[in-house]
Amino acid sequence: MPRATKSSTGSLLQWLGLAFIVVLADQFTKVLIVGYYHLGDSTPVTSFFNIVRLHNPGAAFSFLAGESGWQRWFFTALGCVAAGVIIWMLKSHPGQKLFSFAMACILGGAVGNVIDRVVHGYVVDFLDFHWSWLSPIFGGGHFPAFNVADSAITIGATCLILDELLRVRKS
Repeated sequence: MPRATKSSTGSLLQWLGLAFIVVLADQFTKVLIVGYYHLGDSTPVTSFFNIVRLHNPGAAFSFLAGESGWQRWFFTALGCVAAGVIIWMLKSHPGQKLFSFAMACILGGAVGNVIDRVVHGYVVDFLDFHWSWLSPIFGGGHFPAFNVADSAITIGATCLILDELLRVRKS
């Protein structure tokens, strides 16, 4: 029995390490953006991609961004609770690699954005993709700007869906 505990601890550390790498990459890129760009600055990279500096006091797609400030602490608390639940889930499912990968990505992204909320009061976004075919949905065809943490959360959510589809297919 002690061997299984040691193995699950090693597995947990592996996934926490991945989450930590996501947080480091997220915070490093945000430090660069905050250091070199003023709010609203934009640099075209390709015909469909810009580097920008935007602040999002809300959640995904600027949900609740226009509120009076309570959302900062609400989303901070929500991120902390989510991090605790994810760590518990990682400890509970040490042998499920795709599931654990997904949860580690989501954990790293959540922690990265919580750090922004605590330090700045908003999340720093800087990846701006735009295509004319998005114009009917998003103003000027610009998909809402996002960051490395948001990307990790999206990758994690996609992997969770894939993991569930594979699990259902097996049974």
